Amino acid sequence: MSNTTYDRASEIKAFDETKAGVKGLIDAGISQVPRFFIHPIETISTSTNHQFQIPVIDMKDIDTKRKETVEKVREASETFGFFQVANHSVPKEVMDKMLDGIKSFMEDEVEGKKEYYTRDPNKKVLYNSNFDLYTSPAANWRDTLLFHIAPEPPEAEQLPSVCREIVFEYSFHMQKLGEVLFELLSEALGLKPDHLKEMECSKGIALACHYYPPCPEPHLTLGTSKHSDPGFLTILMQDKSIGGLQVLYQNQWIDVPPSPGCFVINIADLLQLMSNDKLKSVEHRVLANIEGPRLSVACFFYTRFGSSSRPYGPIKELVTDGRAPIYKQVFLDEFAKHYKSKGLDGKSALDHFKI
Repeated sequence: MSNTTYDRASEIKAFDETKAGVKGLIDAGISQVPRFFIHPIETISTSTNHQFQIPVIDMKDIDTKRKETVEKVREASETFGFFQVANHSVPKEVMDKMLDGIKSFMEDEVEGKKEYYTRDPNKKVLYNSNFDLYTSPAANWRDTLLFHIAPEPPEAEQLPSVCREIVFEYSFHMQKLGEVLFELLSEALGLKPDHLKEMECSKGIALACHYYPPCPEPHLTLGTSKHSDPGFLTILMQDKSIGGLQVLYQNQWIDVPPSPGCFVINIADLLQLMSNDKLKSVEHRVLANIEGPRLSVACFFYTRFGSSSRPYGPIKELVTDGRAPIYKQVFLDEFAKHYKSKGLDGKSALDHFKI
């Protein structure tokens, strides 16, 4: 198809107006990926390094082996920017019910989902496909149901009935696990355990529930393009069987296969900024797959713009002894607006805030 006959903007608008997402394309029986989903071949390169693995940290003995656990968290956060946690006290049935609830919503009839389909950033419950659909160089092969849970939760009736109860229950467990992780990270930075909590890093929670339908031409597109996360910390629950998550380490991709019962934890941009580059917010992506659907639930610790007026910059205890701050102070709404405007373009949002 020549460029003169291809109207990308119209095709994207037509797709968006179906309110059926990528799942709608599969339900319609397509055998080829629409052109606006096709990524440049160099961004899909699948050369992976199987030599490295993301560390798994056992939290079972966190009280008796505190120092050892903190050291493992520090090492993983300074190198990979990612680690997995096992024996984290979140019940398996809660994890399973959360994935089941999201699957039930995503596989409901289109008419049942349409009322939640929106691009209004002020809504606390949003369902759509690609938050940056109109600005990104290429769309990603996924649909998302997003909940802004804390500090100002939505009313129960604003949530779809199929996942209403479990979303609140799961969020409760995420808040508790997040507070433990922020304590460990505070200690890993040489600070008192409640330092990051006092800076309100665990105050805000958003759940991004991703649904990656099977893709007829997975070599042409991505489930999620290369990016780093915008908040303080992310707790990810992966699908039980279908992989695809990859982390960039030393300019090579490392697979993070599903590990039953584990959560994947990653440092996000604002925590790298606050740690003055001591902790790493690392780029990652999700491959498209001919198998599916793949589901994941990402819990972002990130206060929505408007909910906080405090500025964030390198923590003063970390810029002593002649170490100069790398970043200027930034307000959360300023950071969020920059991240959203640039979309998932493969570039770090942090560069914009360097001194």
